Amino acid sequence: MASFHVFLCLLGLVVLCHSDSFFQKLELKDLKNPPKGCVDKDGKQHDFGSEWDRDCMACSCTSEGLSCSSKMPNANTVDISEDCELVVDKDACSAKVVMKSDKTKE
Repeated sequence: MASFHVFLCLLGLVVLCHSDSFFQKLELKDLKNPPKGCVDKDGKQHDFGSEWDRDCMACSCTSEGLSCSSKMPNANTVDISEDCELVVDKDACSAKVVMKSDKTKE
């Protein structure tokens, strides 16, 4: 029976792949002076082809625009067994599903 509970907890990990993301299309304001990259929410410019992490988001810049995906699971999309719980570490940008009865078992 314990292996069944572990199996259910592991199924919850599959859902962790679902995360929040967004895409901000690149806007051409001046055709004579095209952008050289993407500007993030803080106003910092990132060159085309660059990738970076900020606030648990993995971001990239292409000639199409700025794309960011959360490295953290969305609490609304995580479906786990009653015997398990989601443990989120925002400082490390990580999450794992553990058994409630023994938090050392993922």
